Amino acid sequence: MELRDIEIFLTLAEELHFGRTAERLNVTPARITQAIKKQERQIGALLFERTNRVVRLTAVGEQLRADLRPHYRGLEQSVRRAKLAARGQTTVLRVALHPFNFEGLHQYWAEFRRRHPQCELRLHRLAFTDPFNTLRNGQYDALVTWGPVDDDLTMGPVLFRDSRVLAVSHDHPLADRPEVSVEDFADYLHAMPPKAPSGWEGTYLPFFTPSGRPITRGRQITNPDDLIDWVGNGDIVHAFPAHVLHHWAVTHVRWIPVTDMPPLPYALVWRTESEPIGALATVISDLSDAP
Repeated sequence: MELRDIEIFLTLAEELHFGRTAERLNVTPARITQAIKKQERQIGALLFERTNRVVRLTAVGEQLRADLRPHYRGLEQSVRRAKLAARGQTTVLRVALHPFNFEGLHQYWAEFRRRHPQCELRLHRLAFTDPFNTLRNGQYDALVTWGPVDDDLTMGPVLFRDSRVLAVSHDHPLADRPEVSVEDFADYLHAMPPKAPSGWEGTYLPFFTPSGRPITRGRQITNPDDLIDWVGNGDIVHAFPAHVLHHWAVTHVRWIPVTDMPPLPYALVWRTESEPIGALATVISDLSDAP
């Protein structure tokens, strides 16, 4: 089994979704299917049970995952260390971001690289889903997202706080409003990621309005580009952080300030502290405290 095929198998075993696996590995879903079928032929048994609604590991797949994962992690780290040594670097720090390419964050990355040239900083865009498993499975070293977090995770310094805007289609009943409140949310359908921790999800979008009316999540979403498409088509409304206005320039979407949602604080989150994580936290604290 080739190293790339092992990576495909282990990633699919985590995601249990061919589309998300393909997106994460930057290949087509057909490539994922081809690799898994090849592995199943080599082993002589199914590794995944696949239906239109669910993908799950078989007993053979569970055993293979348990056997392969530690060996793959070791090989991956060895190759990474060799590449770093060839460039005169000694460590790598993988940070995944929920904020979009927000210019206010660039100062942190530039200053970290200036202070710590021996560490390669790799920035990744998080899928719109529960991010914390990516820390627990070692895919990333740290995240930039909002809280709260579970007890096994640490929430460090805040990078920025962002006001909130409601995105609606250009012909939506709210489109001409100069502002909206959370109370208005109960009248329309929203979308949120599947299997998100309730406290984390509730910080982003409350489950009830101030008067107690439910805010309905009618659809599940993992891709932010699909999210803005659904808004533009009038299928849902969505309460975004305001920095996305610099990311999406779409004429068929209206952005309405929300008057009674607190700013969303984006902080550095990690599970296992390391020297590079501590160094990045120091940079964030230093620059956040600067005038």
